[in-house]
Amino acid sequence: MSPWTRLAIVVGVMVVTIVVARLIDRRIARRDLPPEAITRYRILRRSITTTIIFVGLLSALLVIPQVRAVAGGLLASSAVIGIVVGFASQRTLGNFVAGLLIAFTQPLRLGDSVAVDNTEGVVEEIGLIYTLVRIENGDRLVIPNETLVSDTIRNSTIRSREKVAEISLQVPLGRDLGAVVDRLRTLADDADAFVQDLAGDATVVVRAPAPDEGAAEKLERELRLRAYELLRAEGVYA
Repeated sequence: MSPWTRLAIVVGVMVVTIVVARLIDRRIARRDLPPEAITRYRILRRSITTTIIFVGLLSALLVIPQVRAVAGGLLASSAVIGIVVGFASQRTLGNFVAGLLIAFTQPLRLGDSVAVDNTEGVVEEIGLIYTLVRIENGDRLVIPNETLVSDTIRNSTIRSREKVAEISLQVPLGRDLGAVVDRLRTLADDADAFVQDLAGDATVVVRAPAPDEGAAEKLERELRLRAYELLRAEGVYA
């Protein structure tokens, strides 16, 4: 086989490899997913693309007899064990494994607000080796994935699903605000009420816990009706 034929095969294999990697990447990317799923898919896409390109490059190089001879010699010798162990001890592989752990354990996701070493920012990109965090002035923190896995970070986005229903009421200043606040605290279990403002009429805020966002919206609607009926019965509203 002539050198030009081998070169054509190498180029052809690499072109096919890149096309296949792009097609698979686009296929995986065509999804509208929540942040946690987007993070997993982003890492998955890059892992698959990297693997395909690596296998394609290796296959193309094995067409060259000299490369194939060297590869066969390495695989047949015990030296390959030392190469694998030495490579596994490098930080690059550690960061790659850490990126996979981040994708599947979800300590942080794309778009999350985090604090790393007392620096706050928004997770903009999670790569195979590094994660980019956009800070307030527009700069980017380039953080090795291994650091994110081994160090403590604060995630302000991942919180309990529990929400708070909140309504505001206007109460004339001539009324007994202390009594009104006490009565409003009976509107729901664990409800709290307090005077927020005294400009014009008194602004009284009522808050009550709810299990999730949908329940909080429903409870807010009910609290408005209950508060109106209670204050009208008490003579606060004519």
